[in-house]
Amino acid sequence: MARGLDVGTMNIISSRPEGDGTTFVQQRNSFVEIEYSDMAEQMLSRSEVLHIRKDDKVYVVGDDALNFANIFNKETRRPMEQGILSSEEASAIPMIKLITEQVAGTPERQGEKIFFSSPADPIDSDLSTLYHQKTLESMLADTGFDPEPINEGMAVIYSELADNNFSGLGVSFGAGMTNICLAYYAVPVMKFSIARGGDWIDHQAAQATGTPVDKVTSIKEDDFTLDFTTDVGGVEGALSIYYENLLDYVIEMISQEVDQEDVEEGLDVPVVVTGGTSSPEGFEELFAQHLEDVDIPFSISDVQSVDDPLYSVARGALVAARSEEESSGGGAATEQQSED
Repeated sequence: MARGLDVGTMNIISSRPEGDGTTFVQQRNSFVEIEYSDMAEQMLSRSEVLHIRKDDKVYVVGDDALNFANIFNKETRRPMEQGILSSEEASAIPMIKLITEQVAGTPERQGEKIFFSSPADPIDSDLSTLYHQKTLESMLADTGFDPEPINEGMAVIYSELADNNFSGLGVSFGAGMTNICLAYYAVPVMKFSIARGGDWIDHQAAQATGTPVDKVTSIKEDDFTLDFTTDVGGVEGALSIYYENLLDYVIEMISQEVDQEDVEEGLDVPVVVTGGTSSPEGFEELFAQHLEDVDIPFSISDVQSVDDPLYSVARGALVAARSEEESSGGGAATEQQSED
């Protein structure tokens, strides 16, 4: 059995085949520190809250971290920042190791194939993704998997564009980065990332309104809609402003990067937008609207969104892993069809 793993700044999500479908396991990629007491640890264990103890501190990890942060008026801490392991967080590696092991589980056999998402180096930052990629590869190998990285944008192509012969522009709006890949018949023509995503929106909106970042994140994830009818003085109004600013920036970067690539003119492809940051209602329409104002050397047939944008990368990683594991060489298209 092969598996896929989306290692995101906000969420870590695994995928594996089950029957005729796919099973996903998800945890928030964050933690919060609370004071240790015997009673507190007993209650956490009894309630099956994911946590670890270190000296006189207890770290609540994963989905429960945001709830605890809001209750105790604290900010969550992240093992990752801007799409890669955080160099500022001393506990980054042990925390992400715990979350990843909980999400991915253990292999059913030694050397089971797992493809894990890895961002491309950003074109607007000097960040390098190599250390992040190699660290995750080592962690997964220590667990007994045979790990292989897959570009996050390419995973979107595998997940969502089987009906278009894996040709198109995949844009994954994550928390730490936005990843872009243009592929033609499953061959990447260009792939890159941009060092802005949902976290950038949250921090800008928090700073503009004087609201804690975790509170802004909660508001954004709770039925926020990009309809631009909200009072601009509130958090939702600020979120709308910075969402539109992010889209303008991403589309400008796509236009600049395409100009530098040898992309065949006359190419007609769909665009698929996905990732947790693309979840708000109205996102697809806003992206398509802003894309119309940009000159790029290929035609866009349509702009598509997906029903579960949070799972696209994990699903695409699984398609790649199963294709790799199949000795008969059924190809990515066959594997995608077997999931549907």
